[in-house]
Amino acid sequence: MDIKSNIEKIKKETGPSVTLVAVSKTKPIEDIREAYEAGQLDFGENKVQELTEKESVLPKDIRWHMIGHLQTNKVKYIAPFVHLIHSVDSEKLLKEINKQGKKQNRIINCLLQVHIASEETKYGWDENELNEFLTSGRMAEYENIYIQGLMGMATFTEDQRVVRNEFKGLNTLFNKLKTKFQFPNLSMETLSMGMSGDYALAVEEGSTMIRVGSSIFGNRNYNL
Repeated sequence: MDIKSNIEKIKKETGPSVTLVAVSKTKPIEDIREAYEAGQLDFGENKVQELTEKESVLPKDIRWHMIGHLQTNKVKYIAPFVHLIHSVDSEKLLKEINKQGKKQNRIINCLLQVHIASEETKYGWDENELNEFLTSGRMAEYENIYIQGLMGMATFTEDQRVVRNEFKGLNTLFNKLKTKFQFPNLSMETLSMGMSGDYALAVEEGSTMIRVGSSIFGNRNYNL
């Protein structure tokens, strides 16, 4: 598995306007170091414990992304260093991130996770909830949060038409919100969608950030 070549291939395919987040969950420190030495700085983890353990031993200029479901009681562990939280799926979580950001005297970058898949198991806001929240003016209360955009996960299916339509729908919502809402702590500049199996489709449909694991590091060890 040539990690450096895989990273170069994906970056060449997607172009300079797309940020590649290397999903390093379950991967050993040596693999992350190899990717880092190949120039990769953005890494994504989906478990808080694994994220904090890796952050403590790896270079400090790595930009850590929290991409998995985040429980409110775990926010405090990543608040001091996390670069971007992709999985903000409720206002309750937003409130806690803001609280921990205040304690750390830093502004924490977030993406609002939108539920676009047909599976019930995926988390996220729907369009009505987002509109209600952003129209309410409550954003002004969250002074230690900066909302950079949206994140979504497509349905796990072989049917590319389904996946494309979900990505297209999220991009439409992203552009709608970008035009409709202006707040000092909201920019709608990042649209995080697309993983190893569907990132090419996601980029075609407007993604500016992709989360890729197995196409860089090889298949995950599901026993961990």
